[in-house]
Parts: sequence; structure tokens; C-alpha cells
Amino acid sequence: MKPVTLAPNLVEHYYAGGARIADLRGIEATSDHQPEEWIAATVTRADGSGLGLARTVDGDVLRDVIAADPVAWTGVDRGSDTGILVKLLDAGQRLPVHLHPDRRFASDHLDCPYGKTEAWYVLDVDEGAAVHLGWREDVDPVEVARRRDAQDGDWMLDHLNRVEVRPGDGVLVPAGLAHSIGAGVFVVEVQEPTDFSIVLEWSITTSGPEDSHLGLGMDLALEALDTRGTTPDALDRLVLHEGDRRGSSVLPEAADDFFRLDLLERGSVDAGFAAVVALDGDGEVVTADGTTALGRGGVLVVPAAAGDWSLRGDVRALVARPAASWKEMHV
Repeated sequence: MKPVTLAPNLVEHYYAGGARIADLRGIEATSDHQPEEWIAATVTRADGSGLGLARTVDGDVLRDVIAADPVAWTGVDRGSDTGILVKLLDAGQRLPVHLHPDRRFASDHLDCPYGKTEAWYVLDVDEGAAVHLGWREDVDPVEVARRRDAQDGDWMLDHLNRVEVRPGDGVLVPAGLAHSIGAGVFVVEVQEPTDFSIVLEWSITTSGPEDSHLGLGMDLALEALDTRGTTPDALDRLVLHEGDRRGSSVLPEAADDFFRLDLLERGSVDAGFAAVVALDGDGEVVTADGTTALGRGGVLVVPAAAGDWSLRGDVRALVARPAASWKEMHV
């Protein structure tokens, strides 16, 4: 089997952005509120809209293509499940303070084996742009609930760690950690394949409190929040700078339990499902069945049945894959 090229898949959202995605992908956005592209997506938005599913350049829904031959695509018989979701995210405004449930919470309350641990590889930033990541010190959940009900975003931001980011940084966001991406930050995001978000600061969105707790109720949803402080040492372990990388991996080591994201210039990749995003240059993916062109802004998926493969030419690409242990995960 050969890799399959994916069509653009911009997603309309409540927050502004998307110009950098359109530039990278060589396309035109149809509005200034298309700040996300869902790549290799076999899951949909949690809002019931059905949005998000990726399609091939031939118009086929990727979820259906994979479900028709899951072993060939992923190496295991799990329908359309690939273990990951990849996004391009271009924040034209600050995102609200929010968090995602972990696997245990999702299994207990959302009938899903996946939570939503995620990670960001920073492609570009406006000068001084930052993210907020984890509480600076332990917080009282009762106080958090009070500030949530009052929609006191200033208090939330003041109690979170502010981290200025630069291109080449890899940031891990464990499930449960309160966070926000600031305006002017453009990232590739790799995550567990869900759209579970618990929003603490809905007042800067177009939604209200009824859309902010995954249908669980405010009190139960807040139990997914990690109220512990993220110490400077712990914060350092969540942010990997370009000079501290482990080989081609662009993410902190703790991400390995959930997914992998590698930056490749030439080189080979072991067999297994992968989503590939070309950042610049021009080249091709080489498999036993031939070559597939890949240039700046190109996006494709590689099936497990393609075997080991390699990049050739001067193309530089991010390769996202599920964790090495994913095949043994109980789903």
C-alpha cells in the first residue's frame, strides 16, 4: 500500500485565526474564523455537528477508508481508530482557560478509553506570544468553582504559569492541566483522538455554561481538573526546546506514553500508521510500492501495510504516530 494524500480540512470555530494555516497549505480560507485544520481525523467535533472528519484528495472519508481495512492501516482490528488526532492550530485570539479529562475520567464518565492529553509543536509566534500552562501553586477547587461561576478570567490567568514560546518548542499538556493558548501562536497539535474539553472561561467564547461541562454537570466536570501547582521543575519537563531534543522527537519524554511526533529531514520511519505534515522543501515519501510526492504544506497518511518508509529530497516534515504501546492498549 502507498500513502494517501489528504484534502484541506479547515474547521470553523468560535475563535479567530487561520491565515497561517492557509499560507502553509497553499489554500484560501473562506473566513477569518477557521483557526484549525483537523488532519487524519477519524473523529468529529463533540458538539454534534459532525465536523472534523478528514477526506482524501479523491473525496473519500478517511474514517471509512480505514474502517474498511483496519489491519492494513493500523496493524490492529479496531475499526477506524488510529490512536491519534493531529491538528494545525493558528490562534488569532487567546483561547479560553480550559482542561481535558484523562483516560480514567473518560472511561468512568464518558464511555471512552481515551482522554485528551495533547502536545504542541510551535511553528510560529508573534513577538512575546505565550501560553498558560498549569497552576503556579495548589488551588482550592471550591475557589476555582467560584471564579468559574463569576467568569473571572483575570484570576485564572494570574494563577496559571505564563510561558513564552518560540518556534521549535515542544509543549506537553497532560490531561487535567488547566491551560490556554495565547493569541499569535501557531502550532501543530497531536493528541488523543477525542474532542473532550471542559471550559472554565466560556465568557470569551460564543458558548455558555451549558456547553462547557460535556453534559456531566459543573460539579462532576470539575473533578477532572488537576488542582496541584505545577512547579518550575515540573514545568521544565513539559517544555522541550530545540536544543534539548532527543534525536528527531520534538516532544518531552512523558509524551511517549500517548503519541510520537518527529521532525524529519530525510531518514527512515518504521512501519505503522502515520500522519505526515510537510513544513518546507520538496521531496517524496518512498515505500516498497513506489514514491509519493510531498512538498511544503502537503499532508498525507501512511498505512502500516506500507512497511518501513523514508523521506527523500530536501523536504522537512513532521511525522505523528500513536504511542509504541498503542497496539496493546485496551480499547
